[in-house]
Amino acid sequence: MTVKGVITDWGGVLTSPLEETVAAWLAADRVDAVRYRAVMRGWVRQAYDGAGTNPVHGLEDGTLPVAEFERLLAAELLTEDGGPVAADGLLTRMFGAFVPVEPMYAALRAVRAGGARTALLSNSWGNDYPRELFAGVFDEVVISCEVGLRKPGEAIFRYTLDLLGLDAADCVFIDDIDHNVRAAEALGLRGLHHTSAEATIAELRGLGLLP
Repeated sequence: MTVKGVITDWGGVLTSPLEETVAAWLAADRVDAVRYRAVMRGWVRQAYDGAGTNPVHGLEDGTLPVAEFERLLAAELLTEDGGPVAADGLLTRMFGAFVPVEPMYAALRAVRAGGARTALLSNSWGNDYPRELFAGVFDEVVISCEVGLRKPGEAIFRYTLDLLGLDAADCVFIDDIDHNVRAAEALGLRGLHHTSAEATIAELRGLGLLP
């Protein structure tokens, strides 16, 4: 396979792991973790199984305002002592412990310097993206809520490929969510399920994208 393009997710790939980040927020805000995980498990499952829409779906494709999502989620949660969880700024607090993974940024800069085109493809949860870090890393940046599309839908992959001017068979797609990887593979992209920077960098090296 001659790879001409690399498309990557942001949260959990170019940042510290999502699970660690959410755990830090749950502890800091003293949110009932069991209740949170039960609520979110149901919402995320429904958002990815194609059965209608729900708050996650609406948040990611931009049809549900961030403040309304925060209100809906806060209404389902309780603190460890049974109190309410503040809705205002909930998502900012939830992702506040995200930190960039520099080895992944460095790898993508090297991939791009080697001649491959690169794109960020992220389902947004109202995230404040560190766009200052994207210069020299990405040829294109696709944020779900800005284009009205979301992974794992085919349309957002097609949209990104069109921006890059590449065919699916020419591209690699990196994501920490296996469902998104499988959706990309169904369209003909080569999927890389991200579990660590070291593993993903090794796979990029094996594809001839890194020395």
